[in-house]
Amino acid sequence: MNNPPDGSTPVDPHPLPLSGIRVVSIALNLPGPACAQRLAEFGATVVKVEPPASLGGDPMQHYAKSYYDELHRGIEVQTLNLKDDADRARLDTLLGSADLLLTSQRDAALARLGLGWDQLHTRFAGLGHVAIVGTIEGNEAGHDLTYLAAAGLATPPQLPKTLVADLAGAERAVTAAFAVLRLKQQTGRGHRMVVALADAAAAFSGPYRHGLTRPGGMLAGGHPGYNFYRAQDGWLALAALEPHFEQRLRQASGVDFDHAALSTYFSTHHMHHWTAWAARHDIPLAVLSHDTNTA
Repeated sequence: MNNPPDGSTPVDPHPLPLSGIRVVSIALNLPGPACAQRLAEFGATVVKVEPPASLGGDPMQHYAKSYYDELHRGIEVQTLNLKDDADRARLDTLLGSADLLLTSQRDAALARLGLGWDQLHTRFAGLGHVAIVGTIEGNEAGHDLTYLAAAGLATPPQLPKTLVADLAGAERAVTAAFAVLRLKQQTGRGHRMVVALADAAAAFSGPYRHGLTRPGGMLAGGHPGYNFYRAQDGWLALAALEPHFEQRLRQASGVDFDHAALSTYFSTHHMHHWTAWAARHDIPLAVLSHDTNTA
C-alpha cells in the first residue's frame, strides 16, 4: 500500500474488485463452490455454510476430498443444520451483514428454509441472490451428464473427462454475481439472478451445433493443422489453424499439408523434440499429459 503524505488512509494501488464484499454460500457439490472460490479470488470474503457430516455434509468431500479442499482454500466453512432453529438463526445473522447469497438448491427447498426470494427480499432488502439451478423451466432433477447429453455434448459409452456444465455454470454464476452487485450500486436494493446449468451446457454446444466440431468439421478432423498426431513416445495436439500458423507449419515441415503426410512427419521424433521445434517456429502445439493412454 502507498502511504499518503497527509496521513490519510493508505490507498491500495492494486485493489481487488470485490474487496469489502461479503458472500454467504449454501451451495454444495461443484458449481457453487467453484463460483465461491472465484469470488474469493476477486477479493470477496466468503462464508460457506454446509450441513453437518451426520446429514451428509458436502457430497464433494466424499467424491473427491482433495478437490473439495482445493475449492475451499481461502473460504471460511461453517457447519450448520438449517432445519435446526438455532442454526437457522445463525444463518440469518450471516445474511444480515452479507451482500450476496449463493445457492444451488431448488426453489421449493429454499422456500421451506425461509430463503425464497420474496422472503429474503422482505427481510434483507440489500441482499443479492445468485441461484444456480438445473433448468430455468422447472425443478427437474439433473446433473452435469444429463445437461451435456441434452445439449449433444456426450458420446456414449465414454463419460466426459470433465464437468463442463458445472464449471461453465460456475463461471456464469460469477458473472451474475458481478451483475447483481452492480445493480445494487445503481438501485440500492438487492437483486436476484438465476443461472441454469442446462443453459450453460447449451451455450457450450454452439461449436457442435454449427458444425465446427461435428464429425468431419473443420475442428473435428477436417483441418490437417488442427488435430492429434502421434510422436514416437506419445500424442501431440497441433492447432495451426489460422493462415499464418498454417504457413509456418508448411515451411517448417516441408511436407504436404494433409493428415497422412503430417502423421508420417510427426512420427519421426520424440515429444520433447517437437515441443522445442514448435517453440522455435512459433507453432501452437502441446503434448498430451504422460498419464494419457498412448497404446
